[in-house]
Amino acid sequence: MIAVTGKSGPCAGARAQGPDDPYLGLSAEQAIRRAIEDYGSNLAVAASMGADSAVMLHMVSQIDRNIPIVFLDTGKHFRETLRYRDELIERFGLTGLINITPDHDRMLAEDPKGDLGQIDPDACCDLRKVRPLGGFIRKYAAQITGRKRYQARKRANMPILEPNGPQVKVNPLAYWTAGDVTAYMRKHDLPPHPLLSLGFLSIGCQPCTTRVAAGEDERAGRWRNTAKTECGIHYINGKWVPVPEKKTSGIFQDGIRPVRS
Repeated sequence: MIAVTGKSGPCAGARAQGPDDPYLGLSAEQAIRRAIEDYGSNLAVAASMGADSAVMLHMVSQIDRNIPIVFLDTGKHFRETLRYRDELIERFGLTGLINITPDHDRMLAEDPKGDLGQIDPDACCDLRKVRPLGGFIRKYAAQITGRKRYQARKRANMPILEPNGPQVKVNPLAYWTAGDVTAYMRKHDLPPHPLLSLGFLSIGCQPCTTRVAAGEDERAGRWRNTAKTECGIHYINGKWVPVPEKKTSGIFQDGIRPVRS
Protein backbone atom coordinates (compact mmCIF):
# COMPACT_ATOMS: atom_id res chain seq x y z
CA MET A 1 0.00 0.00 0.00
CA ILE A 2 1.36 3.42 -0.98
CA ALA A 3 1.21 5.88 1.88
CA VAL A 4 -0.99 8.93 1.39
CA THR A 5 0.45 12.16 2.69
CA GLY A 6 -0.47 15.82 2.46
CA LYS A 7 -3.61 17.62 1.36
CA SER A 8 -4.58 19.72 -1.60
CA GLY A 9 -7.71 20.49 -3.56
CA PRO A 10 -11.31 19.38 -3.08
CA CYS A 11 -12.04 16.35 -0.94
CA ALA A 12 -8.45 16.22 0.32
CA GLY A 13 -8.12 13.80 3.18
CA ALA A 14 -11.50 12.19 2.59
CA ARG A 15 -11.44 8.42 2.10
CA ALA A 16 -15.07 7.53 1.46
CA GLN A 17 -15.82 5.25 -1.48
CA GLY A 18 -18.95 4.45 -3.41
CA PRO A 19 -19.97 1.34 -5.37
CA ASP A 20 -20.25 3.25 -8.66
CA ASP A 21 -17.10 5.36 -8.24
CA PRO A 22 -14.65 3.73 -5.83
CA TYR A 23 -12.44 6.83 -6.04
CA LEU A 24 -15.16 9.20 -4.86
CA GLY A 25 -13.96 11.20 -1.86
CA LEU A 26 -10.25 10.82 -2.60
CA SER A 27 -8.11 13.91 -2.99
CA ALA A 28 -6.37 14.35 -6.33
CA GLU A 29 -3.09 13.04 -4.92
CA GLN A 30 -4.84 10.08 -3.33
CA ALA A 31 -6.59 9.27 -6.62
CA ILE A 32 -3.25 9.26 -8.46
CA ARG A 33 -1.64 7.05 -5.83
CA ARG A 34 -4.64 4.73 -5.85
CA ALA A 35 -4.47 4.49 -9.66
CA ILE A 36 -0.77 3.58 -9.47
CA GLU A 37 -1.64 0.90 -6.93
CA ASP A 38 -4.49 -0.43 -9.05
CA TYR A 39 -2.91 -0.31 -12.52
CA GLY A 40 0.87 -0.10 -12.06
CA SER A 41 2.72 -0.20 -15.37
CA ASN A 42 -0.61 -0.31 -17.22
CA LEU A 43 -1.21 3.36 -16.39
CA ALA A 44 -0.30 6.48 -18.39
CA VAL A 45 -0.99 10.20 -18.13
CA ALA A 46 -2.61 11.85 -21.15
CA ALA A 47 -1.23 15.40 -21.19
CA SER A 48 -2.59 18.12 -23.49
CA MET A 49 -0.11 20.75 -22.26
CA GLY A 50 -3.10 23.07 -22.13
CA ALA A 51 -4.01 26.01 -19.94
CA ASP A 52 -3.59 24.29 -16.57
CA SER A 53 -1.65 21.11 -17.40
CA ALA A 54 1.04 22.22 -14.97
CA VAL A 55 -1.20 21.20 -12.06
CA MET A 56 -1.55 17.55 -13.01
CA LEU A 57 2.04 17.19 -14.20
CA HIS A 58 3.42 18.75 -11.03
CA MET A 59 1.23 16.51 -8.90
CA VAL A 60 2.36 13.42 -10.79
CA SER A 61 6.01 14.46 -10.51
CA GLN A 62 5.70 14.49 -6.71
CA ILE A 63 4.51 10.87 -6.76
CA ASP A 64 6.25 9.13 -9.68
CA ARG A 65 8.46 11.01 -12.15
CA ASN A 66 8.83 7.94 -14.34
CA ILE A 67 5.16 7.42 -15.20
CA PRO A 68 4.50 7.59 -18.97
CA ILE A 69 3.37 11.07 -20.07
CA VAL A 70 1.66 10.79 -23.45
CA PHE A 71 1.51 13.99 -25.51
CA LEU A 72 -0.21 14.10 -28.89
CA ASP A 73 1.54 16.47 -31.29
CA THR A 74 -1.14 17.05 -33.91
CA GLY A 75 1.04 19.26 -36.09
CA LYS A 76 -1.42 22.11 -35.49
CA HIS A 77 -0.50 23.19 -31.97
CA PHE A 78 0.43 26.73 -31.05
CA ARG A 79 4.20 27.10 -30.86
CA GLU A 80 3.65 28.31 -27.30
CA THR A 81 2.12 24.94 -26.41
CA LEU A 82 5.17 23.03 -27.62
CA ARG A 83 7.49 25.31 -25.69
CA TYR A 84 5.27 24.92 -22.63
CA ARG A 85 5.51 21.13 -22.96
CA ASP A 86 9.29 21.27 -22.94
CA GLU A 87 9.37 23.70 -20.02
CA LEU A 88 7.09 21.59 -17.81
CA ILE A 89 8.82 18.30 -18.56
CA GLU A 90 12.25 19.75 -17.74
CA ARG A 91 11.11 21.72 -14.70
CA PHE A 92 9.33 18.77 -13.08
CA GLY A 93 12.01 16.23 -13.98
CA LEU A 94 9.54 13.93 -15.74
CA THR A 95 11.37 11.14 -17.53
CA GLY A 96 8.53 9.33 -19.29
CA LEU A 97 7.49 11.77 -22.03
CA ILE A 98 6.14 9.99 -25.12
CA ASN A 99 5.49 12.36 -28.03
CA ILE A 100 3.18 10.78 -30.62
CA THR A 101 2.12 12.15 -34.00
CA PRO A 102 -0.49 11.30 -36.66
CA ASP A 103 0.40 8.78 -39.34
CA HIS A 104 2.33 10.57 -42.11
CA ASP A 105 0.80 8.63 -45.03
CA ARG A 106 -2.74 9.12 -43.74
CA MET A 107 -2.08 12.83 -43.37
CA LEU A 108 -0.98 13.06 -46.99
CA ALA A 109 -3.98 11.08 -48.16
CA GLU A 110 -6.70 12.70 -46.04
CA ASP A 111 -5.42 16.24 -45.48
CA PRO A 112 -2.94 17.02 -48.27
CA LYS A 113 -3.46 20.79 -48.00
CA GLY A 114 -3.56 20.88 -44.21
CA ASP A 115 -6.94 22.61 -44.17
CA LEU A 116 -9.21 19.72 -43.18
CA GLY A 117 -9.96 21.39 -39.84
CA GLN A 118 -11.70 24.27 -41.61
CA ILE A 119 -13.64 21.96 -43.94
CA ASP A 120 -14.60 19.12 -41.59
CA PRO A 121 -13.47 19.56 -37.95
CA ASP A 122 -14.69 16.10 -36.93
CA ALA A 123 -12.69 14.41 -39.67
CA CYS A 124 -9.63 16.47 -38.76
CA CYS A 125 -9.85 15.51 -35.09
CA ASP A 126 -10.33 11.88 -36.05
CA LEU A 127 -7.23 11.98 -38.27
CA ARG A 128 -4.96 14.03 -36.03
CA LYS A 129 -6.18 13.06 -32.56
CA VAL A 130 -8.56 10.14 -32.16
CA ARG A 131 -6.81 7.54 -34.29
CA PRO A 132 -3.19 8.26 -33.34
CA LEU A 133 -3.89 8.64 -29.62
CA GLY A 134 -6.34 5.76 -29.48
CA GLY A 135 -3.99 3.51 -31.38
CA PHE A 136 -1.20 4.16 -28.90
CA ILE A 137 -2.77 4.66 -25.51
CA ARG A 138 -5.21 1.77 -25.73
CA LYS A 139 -2.38 -0.56 -24.71
CA TYR A 140 -2.70 0.87 -21.20
CA ALA A 141 -5.48 -0.37 -18.93
CA ALA A 142 -6.01 3.15 -17.55
CA GLN A 143 -5.11 6.72 -18.31
CA ILE A 144 -5.03 9.77 -16.06
CA THR A 145 -6.57 12.94 -17.48
CA GLY A 146 -6.75 16.53 -16.26
CA ARG A 147 -10.44 16.99 -17.10
CA LYS A 148 -12.72 18.80 -14.67
CA ARG A 149 -16.49 18.97 -14.27
CA TYR A 150 -16.73 22.74 -14.47
CA GLN A 151 -15.11 22.93 -17.91
CA ALA A 152 -18.17 22.00 -19.96
CA ARG A 153 -21.71 20.74 -19.57
CA LYS A 154 -20.84 17.34 -21.03
CA ARG A 155 -18.34 16.91 -18.21
CA ALA A 156 -20.67 18.07 -15.44
CA ASN A 157 -21.34 14.56 -14.07
CA MET A 158 -17.93 13.07 -14.76
CA PRO A 159 -16.70 10.73 -11.98
CA ILE A 160 -13.12 10.36 -10.81
CA LEU A 161 -12.94 6.74 -11.95
CA GLU A 162 -14.65 6.70 -15.34
CA PRO A 163 -15.42 3.50 -17.28
CA ASN A 164 -14.46 3.95 -20.92
CA GLY A 165 -14.93 0.66 -22.75
CA PRO A 166 -11.92 -1.62 -22.30
CA GLN A 167 -9.95 1.19 -20.67
CA VAL A 168 -10.78 3.33 -17.66
CA LYS A 169 -10.02 7.01 -17.23
CA VAL A 170 -8.92 8.46 -13.92
CA ASN A 171 -9.90 12.11 -13.50
CA PRO A 172 -8.26 13.21 -10.22
CA LEU A 173 -9.30 16.84 -10.70
CA ALA A 174 -12.94 16.07 -11.57
CA TYR A 175 -14.39 17.98 -8.62
CA TRP A 176 -11.92 20.87 -8.65
CA THR A 177 -13.06 24.41 -9.36
CA ALA A 178 -11.22 27.08 -11.32
CA GLY A 179 -10.35 28.59 -7.95
CA ASP A 180 -8.76 25.33 -6.81
CA VAL A 181 -6.61 25.27 -9.93
CA THR A 182 -5.48 28.86 -9.41
CA ALA A 183 -4.73 28.25 -5.74
CA TYR A 184 -2.60 25.21 -6.54
CA MET A 185 -0.71 27.06 -9.27
CA ARG A 186 0.08 29.90 -6.87
CA LYS A 187 0.98 27.66 -3.95
CA HIS A 188 3.58 25.80 -5.99
CA ASP A 189 4.63 28.74 -8.16
CA LEU A 190 3.78 26.90 -11.37
CA PRO A 191 4.18 28.58 -14.76
CA PRO A 192 0.90 29.25 -16.59
CA HIS A 193 0.47 28.52 -20.26
CA PRO A 194 1.74 31.64 -22.07
CA LEU A 195 -1.57 32.04 -23.94
CA LEU A 196 -3.69 32.04 -20.78
CA SER A 197 -3.10 35.74 -20.10
CA LEU A 198 -4.29 36.50 -23.64
CA GLY A 199 -7.74 35.05 -23.01
CA PHE A 200 -7.23 31.49 -24.24
CA LEU A 201 -8.74 29.49 -21.37
CA SER A 202 -8.87 26.12 -23.15
CA ILE A 203 -6.11 25.56 -25.65
CA GLY A 204 -6.18 23.02 -28.45
CA CYS A 205 -5.03 23.20 -32.04
CA GLN A 206 -4.38 26.74 -33.25
CA PRO A 207 -6.89 26.85 -36.15
CA CYS A 208 -9.74 25.72 -33.90
CA THR A 209 -9.02 27.75 -30.74
CA THR A 210 -10.14 31.30 -29.99
CA ARG A 211 -10.16 33.57 -26.97
CA VAL A 212 -12.94 33.20 -24.43
CA ALA A 213 -15.10 36.18 -23.48
CA ALA A 214 -16.13 37.00 -19.92
CA GLY A 215 -19.01 34.79 -18.77
CA GLU A 216 -18.43 32.08 -21.35
CA ASP A 217 -17.65 28.45 -20.55
CA GLU A 218 -13.95 27.73 -20.39
CA ARG A 219 -14.19 25.64 -23.56
CA ALA A 220 -16.34 28.12 -25.51
CA GLY A 221 -13.31 29.06 -27.57
CA ARG A 222 -12.92 25.56 -28.98
CA TRP A 223 -14.47 25.04 -32.43
CA ARG A 224 -16.15 28.44 -32.27
CA ASN A 225 -19.45 28.80 -34.16
CA THR A 226 -19.92 25.05 -34.54
CA ALA A 227 -21.90 22.46 -32.58
CA LYS A 228 -18.67 20.60 -31.84
CA THR A 229 -17.56 20.60 -28.20
CA GLU A 230 -15.19 17.62 -27.91
CA CYS A 231 -12.43 16.32 -30.16
CA GLY A 232 -13.52 12.70 -29.69
CA ILE A 233 -10.62 11.21 -27.73
CA HIS A 234 -12.96 10.73 -24.75
CA TYR A 235 -15.64 8.99 -26.80
CA ILE A 236 -16.25 5.24 -27.02
CA ASN A 237 -16.54 3.81 -30.54
CA GLY A 238 -17.17 7.28 -31.89
CA LYS A 239 -20.05 8.04 -29.54
CA TRP A 240 -20.14 10.19 -26.43
CA VAL A 241 -21.13 8.03 -23.49
CA PRO A 242 -22.80 10.26 -20.89
CA VAL A 243 -22.23 9.64 -17.21
CA PRO A 244 -25.52 9.19 -15.33
CA GLU A 245 -26.31 12.26 -13.31
CA LYS A 246 -25.90 12.03 -9.57
CA LYS A 247 -27.16 14.61 -7.16
CA THR A 248 -24.60 15.86 -4.69
CA SER A 249 -24.61 18.28 -1.84
CA GLY A 250 -21.88 19.61 0.37
CA ILE A 251 -18.82 21.76 -0.16
CA PHE A 252 -15.73 20.35 -1.80
CA GLN A 253 -13.08 21.51 0.60
CA ASP A 254 -10.26 19.76 2.43
CA GLY A 255 -11.62 16.82 4.39
CA ILE A 256 -15.24 17.26 3.25
CA ARG A 257 -16.77 14.94 0.70
CA PRO A 258 -20.03 15.20 -1.26
CA VAL A 259 -23.13 13.59 0.18
CA ARG A 260 -24.92 11.70 -2.57
CA SER A 261 -28.64 11.11 -2.71
